Amino acid sequence: MKWIKFKIKTLTEAEDIIISTLYDIGLEGAQIEDKVPLSAWEKEQMFVDIPPVGAEDDGIAYLSFFVEKKEDGSLEINGESTDKETILGQIGSELDDLRAFMDIGEGTISVEETEDIDWINNWKEFFHQFYIDDLLVIPSWEEVKDEDKDKKILHIDPGTAFGTGMHETTQLCIRQIKKFLTPETVLLDVGCGSGILAIVSLMYGAKKAVGTDLDPCAIEAVRQNMEDNGIPEDDFHMMIGNIITEKEIQDKVGYMCYDIVVANILADVLVELTPVITKHIKKGGIYITSGIIQGKEEMVEKAVREAGLSVLEVTHQGEWASVTARME
Repeated sequence: MKWIKFKIKTLTEAEDIIISTLYDIGLEGAQIEDKVPLSAWEKEQMFVDIPPVGAEDDGIAYLSFFVEKKEDGSLEINGESTDKETILGQIGSELDDLRAFMDIGEGTISVEETEDIDWINNWKEFFHQFYIDDLLVIPSWEEVKDEDKDKKILHIDPGTAFGTGMHETTQLCIRQIKKFLTPETVLLDVGCGSGILAIVSLMYGAKKAVGTDLDPCAIEAVRQNMEDNGIPEDDFHMMIGNIITEKEIQDKVGYMCYDIVVANILADVLVELTPVITKHIKKGGIYITSGIIQGKEEMVEKAVREAGLSVLEVTHQGEWASVTARME
């Protein structure tokens, strides 16, 4: 399948009005490229494999709209056949009208033809098996080598929403979990995403794991990863909701019943989470945090101490940090 992409260079402050205006002529599903910092709400959604801080916002935005190209070369909008030149003219006319009452920046339009992209399978070119110490992480399209068959193996495929274990923050958490894990460990993973941390804890002998996440898509991601790694359904239970603000989720998770709580979240969210999560950790239990960009360790350490925990250690990998503490 082929698509015609109409790409507009504009200003971030004009994004919404342009998207709304072009929606009215049949252009839907805009792809937005800008350098606007994440909002507080967006940060709360980012519970796994957190990307580095982006470049400073320069006020420039690119909006891309895609229209399917039929076999006869025509395009279709609102159920009617049209062509590239007509759509280009409509976009130009709408942008000219907007210029009359607001600044839209350059408002230039570029047009190009693009093929359908198989995002999931394209990962196969870049994602290959790798080790996290003695743990082999391997995708479904690669075979386990003979010399690795006696190792701990995490089977996982990359997806569009959740992590694979490649990110430094995930690896920091896994190392700390292994350090404090016992056969009696009951673990809570806040923002479990694809369930990697809980699944790894069970692979290394944890008794039970519970996970929470905001994204309903996490349910299927966790189910698939449990199945791929032979994790019994009764060993890992997850629920959708915000443990920071929702009393119902706090009650379902349970109080003072976890030997290890792990949270791979942004530092700002960890500060909000920490005074809440203490209600769920056993006395003497371990609290493992990551997703902390270097330079924000002290912020998290302070929140941990103020919540009544003692900091055991701070570990680093790349530009990320992990703070591990004990509930006194």
